[in-house]
Amino acid sequence: MLKRVPVTSESPHCSTCMMGSVCLPVGMPSNEVAQLDELVKERLRIEKGQALFQHGTPLDALFGLRTGSIKTQIIESSGQQQITGFFLPGEIVGLDGMMDGIHSSTAVAMEDSEVCVVKLDDIDEISRYVPSLQHQIRRLMSKEIARSHQVLLALGSMRSEQRLAAFLINLSQRLAALGYSSTEFIMRMSREEIGNYLGLTLETVSRLFSRFARDGVIRVSQREIKILDMVALNELVGKPC
Repeated sequence: MLKRVPVTSESPHCSTCMMGSVCLPVGMPSNEVAQLDELVKERLRIEKGQALFQHGTPLDALFGLRTGSIKTQIIESSGQQQITGFFLPGEIVGLDGMMDGIHSSTAVAMEDSEVCVVKLDDIDEISRYVPSLQHQIRRLMSKEIARSHQVLLALGSMRSEQRLAAFLINLSQRLAALGYSSTEFIMRMSREEIGNYLGLTLETVSRLFSRFARDGVIRVSQREIKILDMVALNELVGKPC
């Protein structure tokens, strides 16, 4: 079972949390952020490999990832597992079920993680006197839709090396937004999981990592990545530098 962590007066809240600059409160007026403290009444600790929620179950809350990392996945009609997203601290998990009120994927911890639980009923209640909260939810949903479109674009029109380059660029940008290094990081997902997400085989992903390293674009040591040439990565996917 998931371990519930009660929120006390001594616990970090939205207004004081280190993830506040990238999580739900980002961009909200400071006087309204303080009122968001009422949103989070409990947290959940999830062990590596444990599911936060299952595909097809009712959606009654969103989850702000405080620590760790989470992947979302679905089971295709063929019985194959397809990874649909990776989530880092400060990001919101569960938005893909907002339209129908049912989780459209299963969320699994890639390492020991902790999430803040934000009940939808509490969002509706607090939105009555925190006007910008509903705007925040719409903004987050728009980001989720944009992310899905980017994945579809990568799978539909990009060559294998472009897919991996785009994945590394996206990961770099998201880590930078969290205040971490944009060029040196540890990937929490395995190469097999990256391949599954990008529609590539494990062999192809491994070959591309070796090629990027040989070309001096990155340095690789197991899951440790150092980006040496961001310009080359951007050129691979056709982005201006």
